Amino acid sequence: MKLWVPVAAYMAVIFVLSSIPNPPTVPQPGSDKILHFLLYGGLAALVVRAAAGGLDRPVTIRTVIVAVIVSALYGATDELHQHFVPPRQMDAWDLAADSVGAAASALALYAAHAIRRE
Repeated sequence: MKLWVPVAAYMAVIFVLSSIPNPPTVPQPGSDKILHFLLYGGLAALVVRAAAGGLDRPVTIRTVIVAVIVSALYGATDELHQHFVPPRQMDAWDLAADSVGAAASALALYAAHAIRRE
């Protein structure tokens, strides 16, 4: 259970960041997608750690799927939350970046554990 505390704390940070009405703008168009990719990659890494029972435990495809689903669903709720924070808005491309970042991170941890087993 204690492994899920960092997941909840990280989700709370995302919620707070999403509550900022006018966040600082990023210098290049589309670079906010990189931020989404990285932010949700971090979330997925924490979910993998919690779902596996620690980073020293094997990461299975099931763990990867759980991490991607949890992260993507939280990304969807985050986009919905932004809809109610003027002048923020929902963006399907942000959700796509969230999901791709989560999948990349979870799969990277899966690959790292597979390589370590050999």
